[in-house]
Amino acid sequence: MKNSRHILLKARRQIIGDRIGNNPSMFRGEGFDFIELREYISGDDTRHIDWNVTAKTGRPFVKVFREERELNVLSVGLLGGGLHFGSEKFKIQSVAEAVALIGYSAVANGDMYGHCNYSETLRDEIRPSKKRFSVQQSVESVLNAEILHRRIDLNHTVKELYRRIKRRSLIVLIGDFFEIPDLRVLARKHEVVAIVVRDRAEETPSPMGFTALIDPESGAVLEGDFGERSIKRYRERVRAHDSALFEMFRTSGVRATKLYTDANAIVTLRRLFEGRV
Repeated sequence: MKNSRHILLKARRQIIGDRIGNNPSMFRGEGFDFIELREYISGDDTRHIDWNVTAKTGRPFVKVFREERELNVLSVGLLGGGLHFGSEKFKIQSVAEAVALIGYSAVANGDMYGHCNYSETLRDEIRPSKKRFSVQQSVESVLNAEILHRRIDLNHTVKELYRRIKRRSLIVLIGDFFEIPDLRVLARKHEVVAIVVRDRAEETPSPMGFTALIDPESGAVLEGDFGERSIKRYRERVRAHDSALFEMFRTSGVRATKLYTDANAIVTLRRLFEGRV
């Protein structure tokens, strides 16, 4: 498993390198510094629709602004045993990479950045800060977490975040989301973004024949014939689950994307925060 130093150095190089190239922060908000027009996507603030351009093109366009006020950015690691899986690398490493990129982007932008990890309950909390050390602490807290035989209670986590986070914040939830939480109330109080970390092999596995599988959350052993027919049913269940999951994101006004373990995290996150997913 990659150590925190490797992940931190790579993320810092990507974020600082982007800033040297005069690229804007990943985070954009409701300031007065107009950046560009882009097509409306579900969840955008309808107050920012440019009605003149919309009328001319026949498609809704919104104005995008550079964030002028200080943001309060909070990344949340949703750490269940399912993250101890991966064909390219473990999903927990992709969670750590996302945390590093979000943290460095926030700190480089002069924003307050904090992090917390949840499983059944709150496990770790890094207080909001503008210092880079807080990013290092956050990444290490993810990589050092014991996740085997742990499960994430998403609805409990959402309720806790609503209760604990008083100031309006940008909350980035990072996990594999094999449960579907209710984010409507939290998303009315805060800006909520979801990063669904997956490995392609768990979404579209190959037939394995008769074998034994271990549930990394419960430790239970499941034996059976995982042939073409049972694998096909499994794939269909995953597709149905994810369809319902992303419909929940849409109706809750939550921007979301999938981050696969074989993907370039910085590309995936920039597309998400710049509104192209």
